[in-house]
Amino acid sequence: MDLGLADKKALVLASSQGLGLAVATALVGEGAHVVISGRSEDKLAEQAKELNAKGPGKADFVVADLSDRNAAADLYAGAKAKLGRVDILVNNTGGPPPGTTTLPDADTWRSYFDTMILRVIEITNLCLPDMQAKGWGRVLTIASSGVQQPIPNLAMSNTLRSSLVGWSKSLASEVGKDGITSNMQLPGRIHTARLDQLDSGNAERSGRTIDEVRAQNFAAIPVGRYGRTEEFGELAAFLVSERASYVNGSVIRCDGGATQGI
Repeated sequence: MDLGLADKKALVLASSQGLGLAVATALVGEGAHVVISGRSEDKLAEQAKELNAKGPGKADFVVADLSDRNAAADLYAGAKAKLGRVDILVNNTGGPPPGTTTLPDADTWRSYFDTMILRVIEITNLCLPDMQAKGWGRVLTIASSGVQQPIPNLAMSNTLRSSLVGWSKSLASEVGKDGITSNMQLPGRIHTARLDQLDSGNAERSGRTIDEVRAQNFAAIPVGRYGRTEEFGELAAFLVSERASYVNGSVIRCDGGATQGI
């Protein structure tokens, strides 16, 4: 299937590694011109070089720290300079530290709200005029399966990311007439460095080995394993493609069937 992504211009947030990089890799593989972003210039330069070597699309990068108040404006300006316009925006942010609802203080809640929620809204609002001018655009926001089934000891993530569901759905209703779609993609247990970190922490707290923790996790996933980053990236590529033009306002899980809900 030709996804119709050749020569599309895409900005992918937090994409020097993990899920963001998986999405960028899939888009470049479909012929898109992609700007990846993150805090480490060295890591971004290395990943862009590897993406360009694979092709057939093209990769550039912009250094951005989403905790900076000016990050959205700087990121959009950098992407615009590299791409000329933004057709596709993939919103992605790092997650907050594990913990219960009572663990963080108010300042910590505010800090992560700014980074994970406010910055996403700001950069989307900056990119929308490009999409509206062309009459075509895609906004895909990556969150977590915790917005549908709260994940134990990830209270901040469950809470903050849930606010993006209402925002994304509201956006879909507002911009659908402009040829723009807004959807969310929810990863379950996709095997990334972040998941390794969570498994290690769980093992330490429970006095078990990482293998024992993973065996328990696998048992709770109908397909019996963690997801591969390639699987996540390829689903994202479809959702931002020409072929998904009638998918709007949706929340799509990529979790192997783990979420116990309909």
